[in-house]
Amino acid sequence: MTAASSVVVVAGGGRVRDEIRDEGAGALVIAADGGADEALRVGLHVDILVGDLDSVTPEGLRAVEEAGAAVHRHPVDKDRTDLELALAEAVEAGAPRILVAGGDRGRFDFVLGNALVLADPGLADVEVDAWFGEATVHVVRSERRIPGRQGDLLSLVAVGGPARGVRTEGLRWALDGQDLPAGVGLGISNEFLGDTALVELREGVLLAIRPGRDLPEA
Repeated sequence: MTAASSVVVVAGGGRVRDEIRDEGAGALVIAADGGADEALRVGLHVDILVGDLDSVTPEGLRAVEEAGAAVHRHPVDKDRTDLELALAEAVEAGAPRILVAGGDRGRFDFVLGNALVLADPGLADVEVDAWFGEATVHVVRSERRIPGRQGDLLSLVAVGGPARGVRTEGLRWALDGQDLPAGVGLGISNEFLGDTALVELREGVLLAIRPGRDLPEA
């Protein structure tokens, strides 16, 4: 299989941003179960549908099948979520970048799990971003320059253990080599000074989260 230049994974959990239509143009589009209905709603052609198919509507399933999508059905009793299965398909496609689009509604455990799975070691060689509702998530493994706007919020959350040697540029409260243990508030609610920020770390994984403009701070 020829490597894809980029992959868009459409997950469930509510409405995805309509802008995913532009990101999906020319990309390999993988739907995680009920994400197929959202992909169809915004006008994306689904190349691969994966999951146990317990949430995609019969109409959505029929539409993607008739459009030529490959359907990879898994048992309901499985050890990985539909998004994990879709991400595995994305890695197999060989693309250097994956964008996940999902909602931020429904069961909290699914929303949380969908965010945390972005830091899976199996994705270490891929640039990974995600849109969950209004929030944008960038996975940082060593260094990333993150776009924003002056005054936008940016939170840095360590996943899977401490993020060591974190350094930032372009944020109101700079970090200069500090360690961020998982589950602490030190990296929460920082603020862009301009239209970009640099985030570096020596070891670990960070989720750099832009919660959305004009949302209340914690």
